[in-house]
Amino acid sequence: MPDIKENVPPKDASVAESGSCEPETSGLTQEDESSSQDQPSQTVNEVSKLSSEIGLNHDFHVEENLPANSHSSEGKVKETMHNDFWDHLKEQLSATPPDFSCALELLKEIKEILLSLLLPRQNRLRSEIEEALDMELIKQEAEHGALDVPYLSKYILNMMTLLCAPVRDEAVQKLENISDPVRLLRGIFQVLGLMKMDMVNYTIQSLQPHLQEHSIQLERAKFQEQLNKQPSLLDHTTKWLTQAAADLSTPPPACLDTPDSSSVAGPAPSEAASNSEPLSPTMVLSQGFLNLLLWDPENEEFPETLLMDRTRLQELESQLHQLTILASVLLVASSFSGSVLFGSPQFVDKLKRITKSLMEEFNSRPEAAMQTVSEQVSQEIHQSLKTMGLAALSSDNTASLIGQLQNIAKKENCVRSVIDQRIHLFLKCCLVLGVQRSLLDLPGGLTLIEAELAELGQKFVNLTRHNQQVFGPYYTEILKTLVSPAQALSTKVESL
Repeated sequence: MPDIKENVPPKDASVAESGSCEPETSGLTQEDESSSQDQPSQTVNEVSKLSSEIGLNHDFHVEENLPANSHSSEGKVKETMHNDFWDHLKEQLSATPPDFSCALELLKEIKEILLSLLLPRQNRLRSEIEEALDMELIKQEAEHGALDVPYLSKYILNMMTLLCAPVRDEAVQKLENISDPVRLLRGIFQVLGLMKMDMVNYTIQSLQPHLQEHSIQLERAKFQEQLNKQPSLLDHTTKWLTQAAADLSTPPPACLDTPDSSSVAGPAPSEAASNSEPLSPTMVLSQGFLNLLLWDPENEEFPETLLMDRTRLQELESQLHQLTILASVLLVASSFSGSVLFGSPQFVDKLKRITKSLMEEFNSRPEAAMQTVSEQVSQEIHQSLKTMGLAALSSDNTASLIGQLQNIAKKENCVRSVIDQRIHLFLKCCLVLGVQRSLLDLPGGLTLIEAELAELGQKFVNLTRHNQQVFGPYYTEILKTLVSPAQALSTKVESL
């Protein structure tokens, strides 16, 4: 059966994947015993992280782990152990008379898994399974050579069909065509493992509102406990919000007009940011969250209230950087090839694939990566224009296209700078208006990456919203000293 990525409480069907007839039990190794005193705190941290992940991700679900690589040492050991067990079972059932000792243990485990898949109100089915898979009676039938294997197999498959999610119907139906008892048992355990995973995901979805509230209360209580021991624990958070307030009071420098930026339509974010409105807690906090996406890795004064989310923020920052490069490439390319080519979703998707495939190289060798991108994009535009019977780019335009694409490798490139600012403006709008409303009025140059922006914006909103729900009371107290008294009294930081 497949492994499960997360730590899941239901009983494990891995008896079918071990070399013993007994279900697997978790025993402490010597290394475990030496560190057992640290387990309570480690368990609390793991529960906190999992609870936080469920709270942040509304689509959180447990997934099937792919089998270990058969070429790795771990994969070879696992595969050998599994095959040895099933070979052993086959020898037992082929003996004269058949030895049902391991098979009975597997039937007992199957029964327990089926019972674990029932909802509390399904008492009639519970009684039916207990009666049909009465292990004492089955053991007696096996001892007297009267075990009705076809009946048991058919009953188990019928019950699996009744209890499984529709997505598993086909897998159960395939089991009905297996006549070999060992292969059938192995297949049953594999599908039961998937059914258990489905049940875990159903439970998570049902309990998510409660888990989310529990996560908020748990994180806040843990932080307050640390704050009681260390009163200076909010120093970095205060400095972070103070800087955000200062940033709002100082308009960012505008990008000088260059040939690179001439095709970028629409108002620049700096124009939208420079206004005479008084600072509000919401504005300051939004700016603070945006600043985290530009955080200097060498700055160790990371806000204490966001330490648990630092890895997620770094992932979002990387995703933002990739979208900046992608949108810059598409914008420059569209200015040379016109609306005819870029009216084709297939053409745009091909340019996206070309650019995305070189993103990893861009981080270490930006100039080399953009040289490759410029050559491939130029070739794609040339070929597409030829296919559509349109005039090819002149040699001067081709050279200009390649040059402007290669210039995107430079951090100070104006197209790249403006696109970066506009993605930040979009994310700021997401915090205030929500993702869907922000998508209705995208800044110039971003329409071609709308789907990617929607994903980025939703992740950012989920993270910041959860963080505010946990630490809102602390932010409110800090922001009282940074904004006007009237604004501080009228606005309570809980959610944007």
